[in-house]
Amino acid sequence: MATTASTLSWSSSSWLKSFGGNSNEASKLSDRRTALVILAQKKAKKTRKVILKQDVEYLGKMGQLLDVKAGFYRNFLLPTGKAQIVTPILLKEMRMEEERIEAEKKRVKEEAQQLALIFETVGAFKVKRKGGKGKQIFGSVTAQDLVDIIKAQLQRDVDKRIVSLPEIRETGEYVAELKLHPEVTARVRLNVFAN
Repeated sequence: MATTASTLSWSSSSWLKSFGGNSNEASKLSDRRTALVILAQKKAKKTRKVILKQDVEYLGKMGQLLDVKAGFYRNFLLPTGKAQIVTPILLKEMRMEEERIEAEKKRVKEEAQQLALIFETVGAFKVKRKGGKGKQIFGSVTAQDLVDIIKAQLQRDVDKRIVSLPEIRETGEYVAELKLHPEVTARVRLNVFAN
């Protein structure tokens, strides 16, 4: 912040004379000069660059970089601990955290792709059900049944919520989809037959 300094000099003798003081005293004090320093400052910045530590309604989400008014930061964001002034160190930490998150996302996606490859190369899973008339079976094949078969054959735990099955009430071959990742879906064949 640039500051300007102005120095004003004044003689104590002129000051004493103005109040009708003795000129003898004025001559003694005229040798001494006093400096008066005035510092002038520029106006404070009106905005602050901050990073949000929490989601703030109508402002932004956690980790977002924003310009906010100085008073809003000073009176609301700072006391509640919802934001922090951006520093080079903080920016570096933020970049490292983003890189770590990206690497983690990439690792999870690759893991899901490998699992999808395993599911698709296994072939068809066989499901036995008690048979009725013709191709009919008693009951139906559910997502939980498929999860149990995968666990028995491949020793892999799969959540039944990621399994989407067509309605299976007859014997035959069906295709089920396992949504392992938002971008990775495995197609699994099911052979349903009656005992």
